[in-house]
Amino acid sequence: MKVYNLSCPFDHRFEGWFASEADCISQQEKGMLACPLCNSSEITRMPSAPHIAKSHGKVDLEPKTSSTEVAVNPSPEKQPMSDEVVAVTSVDHAQLEAHVQAAFLKGMRELMSRSEDVGSSFAEEARKIHYKESPERSIRGHTTYDEAESLREEGIEILSLPAIPVLKNTLQ
Repeated sequence: MKVYNLSCPFDHRFEGWFASEADCISQQEKGMLACPLCNSSEITRMPSAPHIAKSHGKVDLEPKTSSTEVAVNPSPEKQPMSDEVVAVTSVDHAQLEAHVQAAFLKGMRELMSRSEDVGSSFAEEARKIHYKESPERSIRGHTTYDEAESLREEGIEILSLPAIPVLKNTLQ
């Protein structure tokens, strides 16, 4: 089994698992590889280091990367207060980027699972809910930029999010 770090032109990074290098190259040439975020089929293999199993008995005291401070959620047991920042050192930039991307996808999936897809009738349905002509609920859909501005001018709160086609499906 070969595991490759892959990237699209928008620098979305992800892993691909293949039976062999030839299998990876074959899928890439046939356009079968696609970015799970933007669905781009222009995929490039990124440099990656081989995984070498270490003994679990040793404790590695040397930091593996340079020191960087970031605000992160440390663990479910210790949730930071809204004004609290947790400093973490020795964070690999690529690893941090992957965590942020994963958190974004998790949040988007959660949002989508808790809202009703009304498709292209978003503006119409948002008005019905706002003017109490339809039951109050969370909805999602798509509309034009002008229609979204019109909704905002009417005092209807909406949130514009990037359209990510893969979120309609389950990521592998």
